[in-house]
Amino acid sequence: MIYASDLDRTLIYSLNAIGVPGDASGLVPAEVIDGRTVSYISQQALDMLKELAAKIVFMPVTTRTIAQYRRINLFQETIIPDYAVTSNGGNILVNGVVDHEWRAAVGRLVERGSVPAEEAGRIVRSVVRAEWITSERYCDELFYTFVVHRDSLPLDEITRMAERLDGLGWKVSLQGRKLYIVPEAVNKSDAILHVRRTVRSEPMVASGDSLLDKSLLAAADYAIAPCHGEIFAEQQAGLVNLEYPFTKQSGVFAGDEIMQYVQTIYNNLTALGVGPQ
Repeated sequence: MIYASDLDRTLIYSLNAIGVPGDASGLVPAEVIDGRTVSYISQQALDMLKELAAKIVFMPVTTRTIAQYRRINLFQETIIPDYAVTSNGGNILVNGVVDHEWRAAVGRLVERGSVPAEEAGRIVRSVVRAEWITSERYCDELFYTFVVHRDSLPLDEITRMAERLDGLGWKVSLQGRKLYIVPEAVNKSDAILHVRRTVRSEPMVASGDSLLDKSLLAAADYAIAPCHGEIFAEQQAGLVNLEYPFTKQSGVFAGDEIMQYVQTIYNNLTALGVGPQ
């Protein structure tokens, strides 16, 4: 069995997203930078993840860059996955090493299917004023991340901008204060399906919270999402009618329910003699 999961706001949580005080009981540091904890995981979720990761293929799937992923102590020291997908699917790490064949293949698809990054960036800057942008990054030579003052953004103009970019091969996702502009070929589902073919392990369970995770969840046999984030907001607004379950808790302890769900799937499949390997 494969368990492929988004990280931020799904399994690990920053202080802004955690939903409880940082000194609340039942929390474990997941990411420590210069002696300061910047993200947490719940102890219960961690215990279940450690137990499962010893039996199945656990694969982190994140929009973080390679460098940002590598600074998560949890996945460098405590649980060390054989495979990790970073850069929203643009990079795959195999035993911590970049799969250059995959990266080159993604690069060719981006060249064929999307207008150049410079053009996409100009379109964004023509709508999103400089004073609304806190920072801008072109991540791993693949996609843009803009940290913005969300309350300042004219959402109707952002929607029109997203429609224009969609026609040019770029996807737009607004997650909290981060505005992502990503080529169509850079996606989580293609990456996890590539790993799935490589490891030849069936079936797959997935979890995630954002619009960039929708393809990840759709590619899995079983999926669950927390009751926060863009996917949940779409479901609540009646924009979609998704068949997979949502957690009852939001914030960091949604991770407990996610891991309980994955454990239940594993147990059921084991009892049936199907899948886990």
